[in-house]
Order: sequence, then C-alpha cells, then structure tokens
Amino acid sequence: MKIRQDVFDTYWKTAAERQEIFYKKLSGSLAPYTNDPIYQSYKFCNVYRASDRVSQFLIKNVIYKNHLSPEDILFRIFLFRLLNKVETWIELEKLLGKISLKNFNFENYSNALEKIKLNDGTIYGNAFILCANKSFGFDKKHQNHLTLLESVFKKDVFSKELLKAKTLRELFEKLRTLPLIGNFMAYQIAIDFNYSEVFDFDENDFTIAGPGAERGVKKCFLDTEGKSNEYVIQFMVENQEKEFKRLGLNFKSLWGRPMHAIDCQGWFCETDKYSRAKFPDLKSNRTRIKTHYKQTNGKIEYFYPPKWNINDKIGVGAK
Repeated sequence: MKIRQDVFDTYWKTAAERQEIFYKKLSGSLAPYTNDPIYQSYKFCNVYRASDRVSQFLIKNVIYKNHLSPEDILFRIFLFRLLNKVETWIELEKLLGKISLKNFNFENYSNALEKIKLNDGTIYGNAFILCANKSFGFDKKHQNHLTLLESVFKKDVFSKELLKAKTLRELFEKLRTLPLIGNFMAYQIAIDFNYSEVFDFDENDFTIAGPGAERGVKKCFLDTEGKSNEYVIQFMVENQEKEFKRLGLNFKSLWGRPMHAIDCQGWFCETDKYSRAKFPDLKSNRTRIKTHYKQTNGKIEYFYPPKWNINDKIGVGAK
C-alpha cells in the first residue's frame, strides 16, 4: 500500500496527543490541555470509543446499572443506541421508570418520546445518521424504531437468534438483516452488545468502516492497492506499536489496553476531521469541522466493561 506520509503520521501523532488530553483531564489538570491550535478550536472524540461520554453512560447506566436478563440488556442497549442521546434516556426513565422489556409498551414509550421532543426539540443524538424511512408505516422516526424493537423483542424470536451468535461478525450479520439498520449501525450496536456480559468476542475479529473512516483512509493512503478499508483498519491495529515507536511518540494506552479495531476505525474518522484544518487542500465531501470545542465542567467517573480488567487501574496512571 502507498502511504500519504504526512497524513498517515498525523493519524498517530493526533492519537497520542488526544490521549495526553484525556489523561490530563482525568488528573484534574487545568486548561489548556494542549498547545495544538486545532485541538483547542474543535471538538474531537476520544481515541478509545468506550471513553466517550455517550459510551460511558451506556456502559455504566444502561448495561451495568442493574441485574438484568440477557434479553433485557440487549433491549436497553438497542433502544439507547438508536436514540444515542443521554438526556433523552434520563427523561424517559423519569417518565416511565426503569426501562425494561417488562414495561415496554409501544404507546407509552411513543407518548413519552413525543413529550420529550416537544420539551427539548429533539430526542436523537447527532453522532450517527440513522435510516429514517417508513419501514413500519409511521411518519415519525421514533415510532418506526419502537416498532422495530417490538418486532425484535416482543413479537418475534429474533432476540433469541441474536443470543445464539458465536462471533462478532455473525452478530453483525444478524443485526444487518433488520429494517432501518444499515451496515455501520449494525456494527456499532454489535460493539455495544459486546460491552456487556452477554457476549465476549474479540473486538479485533471483525470491523466495518463508517463513512468518516472511509474518508480518513483515502487521506492517509495514496493507494491501498485493492485492499479493503477493513484490511487497512486491521493493518493499523497490528502496526500501532511500531508506528508510535517510529515517530518517537509515547502513546499512553488505556491502562495497557491497545487500540482495537473499533478504535482504529474511529480514529480514521477523527483524522479525516483533523485533516480538514491541517491539510485543507485534501478535498472530500466534507470541508469543515462542524463542532467547536467547549470546555465542560462535569467530570466523568470512568468505568469500563469489567471483563477488560482495567477498572482497578483508573486513577493509578497511564501505561
């Protein structure tokens, strides 16, 4: 494969710098957390998907907050990721109590979401572009999504089919057959399911490149020589230690956990964003970074899937 060296190196340099910012915030350091003017101006995700605010809420408050049956866990994860907005989930639980299959009722949930929408203006987060066709005949997106959940967990045996998945790819392929769920969304939900104790697949066994990652790959590589985006992502996973060393970078991993395929995939997306400011002559269908950086005061108490064995290291320091 033919590398575009300056952008390829930026992929690794920005990952190392973003992790520095992560640990500085965690330690309680005061801003500014970096001298990089692009990072000072614009908002970027964390290197590790599980460290982002929405994923943290999902792990702590949706998956591990209560002792739940496997199907209940999958239902809660599925609903949360479709909405992808912490504030909506919090308001929904205020109106309906603990979200579970036992109290799931289409009319009650639809009315509650409509009420939240009237008060807040939107019930959906903006991280993912969700398919919004009328697959189930409703004009309102949330009603089609609720009907999808009803068909998977209430009226069908499909949820039991999900539980039979033996690999991350198989789980993805089952999700991909559902209405309103495209390739990238199926992959994201599969990763979310795998944060739970219901599944325990290796995140490096399978990956899918989202639209942002595809743009990032095109900027980092002059020619992938026919290799798929997924091959390129796995290439980054396998070569990360070598590349950080080549550039003399002290990459602070997630308490010993290296970047996995979902993280390298996401970092291609962030590299695409960063490159819009750093390398403006590299044209794509996105020319600017939409979200400016705003410092928030709320401190996150980080918690990761217990099976990763890193929660007891939080606060000890970075490796």
